Order: sequence, then structure tokens, then C-alpha cells
Amino acid sequence: MRDIEPGEIVVIDSRGVRSLNPFVKKPHKFCVFEYIYFARPDSSVEGRSVYEMRKRIGKELAREAPVEADIVVPVPDSGTPSAIGYAEESGVPFDFGIIRNHYVGRTFIQPGDRIRHLGVKLKHNANKRFIEGKRVILVDDSIVRGTTSTKIVEMIRAAGAKEVHMRISSPPTRHSCFYGIDTPQPEKLLAHNYTVEQMGRFIGVDSLSFISLDGLYRAMGEKGRNKDQPQFCDACFSGDYPITLTDLNANALQGELSFLAKASE
Repeated sequence: MRDIEPGEIVVIDSRGVRSLNPFVKKPHKFCVFEYIYFARPDSSVEGRSVYEMRKRIGKELAREAPVEADIVVPVPDSGTPSAIGYAEESGVPFDFGIIRNHYVGRTFIQPGDRIRHLGVKLKHNANKRFIEGKRVILVDDSIVRGTTSTKIVEMIRAAGAKEVHMRISSPPTRHSCFYGIDTPQPEKLLAHNYTVEQMGRFIGVDSLSFISLDGLYRAMGEKGRNKDQPQFCDACFSGDYPITLTDLNANALQGELSFLAKASE
């Protein structure tokens, strides 16, 4: 019907649907990573088509980080719309050089390295006929620990790729998310510990590039990132958290819970 507003509480019970706004009004800080990865591509969020935003991110990435190649290959599935956008903008042909097994879940949130490595092997297969002897541009949504990327690159090289270039449709993930997304501590994040060049060597690619923060905002229809008041929450990339990272003490927490209980009556 509509998007829930920031700070709004929607109560659905026997009396129907009610909207509560118990908090001081704050600026919009919608999670930009929803557009990059978390939201379903057929979603429409805040008036934006997620699929269209991902294609636009891919086009911006192609403008920022072009490379001579023979084929653009998405890392399925979340990398697919951006890879289509990259191919359209660059003129390099798009094809499914990797086939995904849809019966395996998301690997970056798995609890252990061994399970993540097994998940990658079960989740993806190289389409060798379309890879062998070619210069390949791999387009993925993000690099978190680097586990998936490393295994994907190994698989593409084993399939006979002549060159492997990786393009990422988000800026480097250097900071943890504390808003309900199961991301690792900073020391586990590859981009927190290495430069982009070092990450490229770690993953084993011929070149590695990420979209810039400003490029991401341009793809979202903004002129760029407002450094004083960013239009989205991009803390996992910038470290600029929209809410101060302090734990609530017991009294403050109890007070907030009491207030919300009264507001819902």
C-alpha cells in the first residue's frame, strides 16, 4: 500500500490498522545496501524499482571502471541486473558464464569458513563453453570476507578464462552493520584490512574495481553523496553511522518500552 515512514510504528490488530509516530522526526536514512543486494529485484522501495537501480549501478560502474574484455558474466543472482547494465553501457556482450544452484542459501552469512567454502562449491558452476579462452568481466554485488569471490575466480580460471576482471556494484565494505544485518566484525572484512589493489591480489584477479560512493548515489538518481547529510545509510561503506553507536542503559531502555506500550493502547 505504501512504505512505512522512518520512526513510524504500524500496529495491526483486532481494531484494524493504526499508525503511530512516537519519535522525534528524523531525516530519511534508508539502507542503500537494500538496493544493491538485500531487496528482491522485483521490489519497489521508496518509489524506486530495485531492478532498475541495480542496472543503473552497473552502467555507472562501466563508466567508472571500463576494461577491455570479451564477455560480462554476472555472479548470480544478485549480480545479474548490474552485469546487464555494465554490458549495455560498455558494449561488451553479456552471458551466463556461471550457473547457480538455487537450492543453496546465501553464503556470506554462514557461520564458519568451511561451510562457506562448501556453499560456494555447491552454489555455482562455471559454464565452461562460454568462458574458455576469453577475457572475462565478473560483476558481483559486494565483497565481504572474500570467500565467495576467491572461489568464483578460481572456478573461472579453471574453466580456461584468459583474463579475469572483477567489478563490484557497491563501494568496499569496510565497516560492520549494527542495524540487524548479520555482517562480520571489521577485522573479518577484507576491505577493512586491505587496499583495493591488495584485495585484487588476494582474490586472484587481473583487476578489481568498485563503484565509488558518489557513483552509487548518482545511480540512485542523486547528484552525488551529500557529505554533511547523506541521503541514505551507507555506514558499511563510509563508517558514517546515522545513529550514535552507544548502548542504552537499563533505565533508558525500560523508559522507551513503557512509552511504546502506552502509545499502542
